[in-house]
Amino acid sequence: MSDAANRAPLKSSPVFRWTVGVGACIVVALGVVLLFLLTLATGNRELYERNYALLFGLNVAVALLLVAVISWVAIRLALRLRQGRFGSRLLVKLSAIFALVGLLPGLMIYVVSYQFVSRSIESWFDVQVEGALAAGVNLGRVTLDTLTADLGNKTRQAAAQLAETPEPMVGLGMERLREQLSATDVVLWSASGQLIASAGGSRFLLQPERPSVQQLRSARSQRVTTQIEGLDELVPGGNGELGNEPSAAAQARGGGAAARIKAIAAVNNPNLNVLEQSRYLQVTAVLPAGLVANAIAVQEANRQYQERALARGGLRKMYIGTLTLSLFLAVFGAVLLAAVLGNQLAKPLLLLAEGVKQVALGDLTPKAALQGKDELGGLTRSFADMTQQLADARSAVQRSMSQVDAARANLQTILDNLTAGVIVLDVGGFVQSSNPGASRILRAPLPHFHGKSLGDVPGLETFARDVLAQFADYLGNNTPQAMAHWQQSFELHAAGHGASDNAITLIARGAKMPGTEEYLLVFDDISDMVSAQRARAWGEVARRLAHEIKNPLTPIQLSAERLERRLSGKLSPTEQALLTKSVKTIVDQVDAMKRLVNEFRDYARLPAADLVPVDLNAIVQDVLHLYHGDSASAVAPVVAELDPAAPPILGDAQLLRQVIHNLLQNAQDAQDGIPNARVTVRTEYADSLRRVRFSVRDHGSGFPEHILKRAFEPYVTTKLKGTGLGLAVVKKIADEHGARIDISNRVVEGTVQGAQVSLSFAVAT
Repeated sequence: MSDAANRAPLKSSPVFRWTVGVGACIVVALGVVLLFLLTLATGNRELYERNYALLFGLNVAVALLLVAVISWVAIRLALRLRQGRFGSRLLVKLSAIFALVGLLPGLMIYVVSYQFVSRSIESWFDVQVEGALAAGVNLGRVTLDTLTADLGNKTRQAAAQLAETPEPMVGLGMERLREQLSATDVVLWSASGQLIASAGGSRFLLQPERPSVQQLRSARSQRVTTQIEGLDELVPGGNGELGNEPSAAAQARGGGAAARIKAIAAVNNPNLNVLEQSRYLQVTAVLPAGLVANAIAVQEANRQYQERALARGGLRKMYIGTLTLSLFLAVFGAVLLAAVLGNQLAKPLLLLAEGVKQVALGDLTPKAALQGKDELGGLTRSFADMTQQLADARSAVQRSMSQVDAARANLQTILDNLTAGVIVLDVGGFVQSSNPGASRILRAPLPHFHGKSLGDVPGLETFARDVLAQFADYLGNNTPQAMAHWQQSFELHAAGHGASDNAITLIARGAKMPGTEEYLLVFDDISDMVSAQRARAWGEVARRLAHEIKNPLTPIQLSAERLERRLSGKLSPTEQALLTKSVKTIVDQVDAMKRLVNEFRDYARLPAADLVPVDLNAIVQDVLHLYHGDSASAVAPVVAELDPAAPPILGDAQLLRQVIHNLLQNAQDAQDGIPNARVTVRTEYADSLRRVRFSVRDHGSGFPEHILKRAFEPYVTTKLKGTGLGLAVVKKIADEHGARIDISNRVVEGTVQGAQVSLSFAVAT
């Protein structure tokens, strides 16, 4: 069974619309025919008998049309059932239920009604019924008279109360009187027919109906006069049997008004002056609708009873004929409506079934919904709204997942570019994730150890043990006053190196990640900071050496020389040679110590840089003239590769010459004994960065890995001779110039081919 076949019942086809239209027309025609027959049966028996055959044939034709439509609907239902289309059995069941609901009660009512009309119609016309109708008419008249008298008494009492009311307060008391009397309108008239005050509907009339002179005169003489108005318009024929007002007065008022009682009473004011006019209180109250309707119904029933009592046989024939035709049309109309209504009930169910099937297959596209106001239409709309909400929820989830993925990617990008190391550990110390900064700082391939213990990483056994101990102590003292993380410094030593040669100083922070059983470890390499502190310490040492050591050296040298002069010629040759050698040793060692102290003094007392625009290429060429001699060339020739486009930089020419000299000297010393050695000096201008880079490159053995981290610290050197202050001085001068300094080994195809030191200077503006 295809999806198109399943959706077919949901389409509003022209045939279906035509069927609904025909059914509606038949129902309307049925109502018109029944109303016409009942009107004829009760109003004009002769016309009914004369046109009975025509009316009967018309009803038979309508019945045949209904039979044809019902047959067509039945055939259509049978075909749907045979094809096995969804909802066919439901349509058949609903049609059968509606048909039985219309047929069985109709047949029962027809049988009972036929027996009642055939055998009991004569019982309608007896003396008791006629007496009861007459008594009902009299009861209605007496009731109206009682209501009229009651309103007259209340009006007279209200007039007496109003007579005692001061003139300015009359208007305020009218609305209260209307509520007390349960009246619709209360009006105070003067003797000349002028409106004094009113409450109720008359306030909104430009010219309210004035009481006649005769009514005012009767109210004056009788103290109160009453009448019933509007009853003649409600009584068929307008004969005024229940009322006491002439038809002429009713015609003057106009038809269509509700039946009401009007009472007029004179307001007798004992303080009335001779010149002042009398006043009259007019109260209007509407008769109860139920009372009027019952009275009119009794009167109309009495009239009809008298008419039908004269033609009992014809009445029996008319009722039986009308009853038969009405049953015939009603039954077929019920069957037709059963099919139509069954289809209307099944349509939303089919719509829901199709939508549920699509949703089960994952199709959350907008679903069709009926616009009816019944519960089934509301159910289809609710299902369509639910499907739309599911679609929106799925879209929201997809957007949320996309945002989460984007946030995760952004977080990963941030972690990948952090200079700090980040490691996520579980409670057992196993590495869950890490960023590249952690691998760089710890110098270990941490991604290969994800899922393994941090202590399994070579060289990190002690670090892992100390970190877990810190977490255990932090979690054990996790009180409300405790900090949200712990912080501790660590010093790592790679295997195969001395403790001081390859030490890495870390500052680490740890915290427990919320909602999980994982730990977050963040650490930074503060080795450069420690190195800077060491440099400042060495500067302080240099100042102390210059002050404490240099001063005793000169007296020592002078004393040794004086001792040699005094003893020369007075000792034996052997002793004289020993003295000369000893004095020379003392003087040489004092000179060496002076040079050492002077180097420390120069490092500690480097002058502040006076930054002015200078030509770096010109300074390099001036220094290189000192290295073009024969002796210099015998050590390692210097090759210059200067960028002619390099603009002037901000620098101190004297300090820059010292930097160039120190770097060239270190480069030549690093290539001592290496054949084909050479030193390359280069300047490069980067226009996009507005900086000039100066670099010195050698072809020696390079720096050991543990030296690169501390190359700019004092007294760190690979040479057998020297104090290791050369690069420290270069670093200090570079800091004075705001230049970036880098040192690295040149690696070609996995082999170290020398070292390179470079400085990047800002261009003068």
